[in-house]
Amino acid sequence: MSKIKQNIFQEFPKISTSQWEEIIKADLKGADYDKNLITKTIEEINIKPYYRPEDIENLNTTKQIPGEFPFSRGNNSIYLKNKNRQKIIVNDCFDANKKAIELISKGINSICFDLSTKEKIKIGDFVKLFEEIDITKNEINFILGKNALNIIKLFKEVVTFKQVNSDEVFGSMDFDPLGFITLTGNKFLSKNYSNYDDLKSTFDYLHNNFPNFRIININASIFPNSGATAVQETAYALSMGVEYLSRASAEKIELEKLIPKIQFTFGIGSNYFMEIAKFRAIRLLWAKIIKAYFPKNPDFGKMYIHAQTIESNKTIYNPYINILRTTTETMSAIVAGVEAITVNTFDSGFKTPTELSERIARNTQIILNEEAMLDKVIDPAGGSYFIESLTDSIAKDAWKLFLETEAVGGYYEALKKGLIQDKIEETVKKRKIDFTFRKTILLGANQYPLQNETAIEIINNEIYYKESEEITTEIRPLKPFRGAIEIEEIRLKTEISGKTPKVFLLTFGNISMRKARAAFTSNFFACGGFQILDNPGFETIEKACEQVKYQKPEITVICSSDDEYLNIAPEIYNKLKNETIIVIAGNPANNEELLKIGITNFIHIKSDLISTLSDFQKKLNMN
Repeated sequence: MSKIKQNIFQEFPKISTSQWEEIIKADLKGADYDKNLITKTIEEINIKPYYRPEDIENLNTTKQIPGEFPFSRGNNSIYLKNKNRQKIIVNDCFDANKKAIELISKGINSICFDLSTKEKIKIGDFVKLFEEIDITKNEINFILGKNALNIIKLFKEVVTFKQVNSDEVFGSMDFDPLGFITLTGNKFLSKNYSNYDDLKSTFDYLHNNFPNFRIININASIFPNSGATAVQETAYALSMGVEYLSRASAEKIELEKLIPKIQFTFGIGSNYFMEIAKFRAIRLLWAKIIKAYFPKNPDFGKMYIHAQTIESNKTIYNPYINILRTTTETMSAIVAGVEAITVNTFDSGFKTPTELSERIARNTQIILNEEAMLDKVIDPAGGSYFIESLTDSIAKDAWKLFLETEAVGGYYEALKKGLIQDKIEETVKKRKIDFTFRKTILLGANQYPLQNETAIEIINNEIYYKESEEITTEIRPLKPFRGAIEIEEIRLKTEISGKTPKVFLLTFGNISMRKARAAFTSNFFACGGFQILDNPGFETIEKACEQVKYQKPEITVICSSDDEYLNIAPEIYNKLKNETIIVIAGNPANNEELLKIGITNFIHIKSDLISTLSDFQKKLNMN
């Protein structure tokens, strides 16, 4: 068999990159190579059309194996199953306990109890929270409120009550004052809250009583959920980490004891390969930073990563597509070798999650591990020409941004000066432009919407309309960003108005052009919740106009070729101008002639989806 393979390969000569490039340029026939074949991401990284061995031959990361410094290929040489984490908001300890038991029975092995709204909690209630839960087999994580240290002390009593050794308990708490002020703009007001002032006392207590508990949780998922790029998320997470190390050092905390107790929480977006590369790059850079502190023990550079699916790319229309998004997001995190994953439910952005949506979220990770067997392979992306190159690009750009942040005094100083907010808000502006001109596609929202779909009846207003009060803050906070919200608000306005405007597609002339423009128009107006009246095509203008008068649409879109518009549009306009709004599908070069006769509405690939649909709503008195 090996001889046969060798003979087969000998039949195909090796082709150099320069030879490939010559063929590509010939096929382009003079067209611009970069414009047609190079893709620039929102991170300003150029993606080439293909990658070859020479793209990675000078990268040191390809020479390491998993478990070796700088850990871009993961922390372990033997793959360890990623934790399946799910959050439970604790309003009532008894109910939360029952839910935790149910989740554990269905595959969850990392419970996160959200106690941030609990001002006070009795020991009896707290004991109930952990009844029938084996805290040595299931990771226990806490999101805490104003009495963080007191609750951890209550957990110590639970451990004692269960007669369990503290070193058998694994988990984390969410000490993250930098994350808090980034989100809210204000510092913690209570001395008992997870403030910088509490770092030493909280660390000492956890180190002495829960040696396997992570105390600091650097919540970098704030950044992608505010619209940041993968590079920005990586750089600012590193900067937050360094700031915590500096503060801990000032508080006389031994860093070699603290560093293993740091957890990073990252968001997972839908740019599949970018997300895999991001996690690999962040491990590499953190290891590089920690090596500066402990050059003789590189193992301190191992990063514990908890990843969770983001909200900024989710939609309320055609919401089941969110399941596909969370699936690819979860897959990229598993492939990248993160330690724990929270898969948020597909409906969490607009309603209280149902039992079904929680089950789907939970089973997404289980299926990828148990049936797709992704957890049986260590670093499956290792050696990929593309992913290794992308990892290197993210690492270089993130390191540059990290150094810029450190140069102004570190994360907190950059936040106070508004530098971090400015950079992320600039990215958000680009995202909005890409979305409204459909360079970035969110299926079901700004492209390929389900016609006649409604969402009003499924929305929980308290969850969907998260309008924060206007309050004075010490620092300008980051604002949550969700790409689909502007087009969703337009479509919701259509629903609320009680009117469903009809859009008649007057298809005439060149068959291929009228079909293409009819499809474009259908997608365009359906994004606003308008009803589309499609047609196979008309033989005469008279028959087309008769059908328009019969259907009585609010909008009529002429779908034809640029060459035919000047001949057919004047007659159509004169026959229908008092019956309906006339629109041209396309941007013909002779539109000045069309403007002269009164046709002022054009839709095409350069049209602003949001403002155009909003303008039509105003013309139809739908405000």
